[in-house]
Amino acid sequence: MNGSASGWEKRQLNKYFFNTEPIPRLSCHDPLAEELIAQEKPVVLTDTKLCDSALKWDLDYLAENMGSEKYMVFVSKDNKFKYYDEAKIRQYSSNFIPPTRRVDMSFPEFVRKLKEWKEGDERIYLQQGLNNTVGQAIVMDFLQFNWEWLNVLQKKNNWGPLTSNLLLVGMESNITPVHYDEQQNFFCQLVGYKRCILFAPEYYDRLYPYPVYHPHDRQSQVDFENPDFERFPGMTHLEGVETVLGPGEVLHIPMYWWHQIESLPNRGHTVSVNFWYKGGPTEKVEHPLKPQQKLAVMRNIEKMLLEALKDPAEVGPLLRALVIGRYTGQVAEGQEGKL
Repeated sequence: MNGSASGWEKRQLNKYFFNTEPIPRLSCHDPLAEELIAQEKPVVLTDTKLCDSALKWDLDYLAENMGSEKYMVFVSKDNKFKYYDEAKIRQYSSNFIPPTRRVDMSFPEFVRKLKEWKEGDERIYLQQGLNNTVGQAIVMDFLQFNWEWLNVLQKKNNWGPLTSNLLLVGMESNITPVHYDEQQNFFCQLVGYKRCILFAPEYYDRLYPYPVYHPHDRQSQVDFENPDFERFPGMTHLEGVETVLGPGEVLHIPMYWWHQIESLPNRGHTVSVNFWYKGGPTEKVEHPLKPQQKLAVMRNIEKMLLEALKDPAEVGPLLRALVIGRYTGQVAEGQEGKL
């Protein structure tokens, strides 16, 4: 993968221990693109014109037009911005130390900190929902998005409602570590370049997610830059897909697909907007279950046990008692050679 003609070069990408294949890049008018979306597979769409009215959203334009409200900014000592659930800290993990902290600031203040940043300073990442707090010019740009194209896809795939649009403004080299979401996502790049690495849902057991009660629920415990193969041996069998997303391009990140998002180094700040849709109802369950469905089943079992037991410390021992010696090291009768 070499994007020198598109404003970036392969040497700018972090080197990891796993292999990847390129994510298909297609016109939104290509029937294969809609087929991949319907199959819940990732695809880069090069000509949706989804956010063309926002391609001018550089730092100066946003600082002038976002308005005077305070917006959500995360601060980190390093370049990783790992999501955590504050409600689960209060309920289950009072000793948990968040890897980032939230600070509310105006957009001009955020831009000033970005421009004054120097090596060794804390890094910042704005993550703000596009709602009625933003300025009128931003609202007008938002209304000019290609909603007709999105609405057709939503209806064809029987998705639920659009739940949010998140504006992401970050520094070069910022990383959102590998995790999965429980919604369909169209990720639209506006300014700069982002590397997007994805893994299919069936890699659940090789990416070692935190338990559902943990503040890092849906996040992987692995660190691609500092892999611990002794603790997480399944990592050695990872195989992913990836792309570098440029201005005007849209990536479909299907529900339950693992993904790590990286702003390229030495390319300046990045601006992105995502579109999150609830998954549609399952009208008919067909077997064998899809990997996404199996992942959902596992989450629901964990949640059910946690609700019944109340104490997170009891969930692991109960699961071990249920499985070890009964479902481990043995082949069920009539299933020889099928596991």
